[in-house]
Parts: sequence; structure tokens; C-alpha cells
Amino acid sequence: MEFIKTEIEGLLIIKPDIFKDNRGYFFESYNKKKCSEAGIDTNFVQDNESLSQKNTIRGLHYQVGKYAQGKLVRVVSGRIMDYAVDIRWGSPSFGKYVGVELSAENKIQFWIPAGFAHGFVALENQTIMQYKCTAFYSKESERGIIYNDKDLRIPWGVSNPVVSHKDKVFVPFKEIEKDFIYEK
Repeated sequence: MEFIKTEIEGLLIIKPDIFKDNRGYFFESYNKKKCSEAGIDTNFVQDNESLSQKNTIRGLHYQVGKYAQGKLVRVVSGRIMDYAVDIRWGSPSFGKYVGVELSAENKIQFWIPAGFAHGFVALENQTIMQYKCTAFYSKESERGIIYNDKDLRIPWGVSNPVVSHKDKVFVPFKEIEKDFIYEK
């Protein structure tokens, strides 16, 4: 596994070692020891999976308090553009984002620690995305930023997206609360 730092502290791109032969391929999608050595020293408590059709946007989601989640994201079928927005007040990268293309073909994973809002757009039909979470889902702790926020200007690349009602009514970035404080 190769752990690649991004321009935003805390976000990591993970490229697995893929072993291919005439039967197909094999790779480790998770290795606690290797992740811990790379700074992802956490216990995952929940795995989630979603199926999305092309042009579906999900996000930008996050949870607060004791239910704040780190996520290890990967795609098992199809392709997405995945985004993480820094919402840690006082961070040098507050309000900035990193986008990573994840696909069944490239098998890249994206580590998003707590303190980031997360969202993605499906680039193909029947896209299946899986992610490991460091905290359980809590409806009361769930928050979000409207996906088409004018200040963030995330390049979703979709002119007529499919978006849930919940994701359409989240607050603008300027209105998020100080749920995460940057600590160096």
C-alpha cells in the first residue's frame, strides 16, 4: 500500500498493491498495521455501501460530537469523483477541498478524518461505493453543507444532478457552526 499525502493535512490517498494474473487480481483493501503506521490509527465500527446512478450527488455530509466520523472510502463498481472539505475552524486549509477520482478500475481509496465534510458524484450508472466509519451513524449528530455552495465552488461536472431533498436544504458553508477546531 502506498499512502500519499494531499495538499490538505490529514487527507490521504491510498493506492493498494494489486497482484494480477490470468485468474484476475488480489489486493488488500484494508490493513490495520499499515494504516496505523501511516497515521490512520483508529477502530472502524461501521461499514456502509451505496448504489448510485450517473450524475447523482451525495453530500456534503458530516457528523459532530462523539459521533464525528472518519471515513475510508472506496469504489467497488463504477466511478466517482469524491470530495472532502476542511471544516476545521482555524485550519490553514479551512474551506478548501480535495477531489479524488475513485473507481473499480484504479482501486484507489481516500482517507477522510473527522473534521471534513464529504460528498461525491457518481460518474457512471450502477456505481457502488463502500466506506468504513470510525463512529456509528447518528441522525441527531448529522450535519451538512449544501452541495452547490457558491463559496466552495466544487466542480461536480454535472449540469442537472440527481440530489436528495435532504442534501438540497443543507446550510451554506458560511453558516456552519464551529463543531471542529483545528489543533496542530
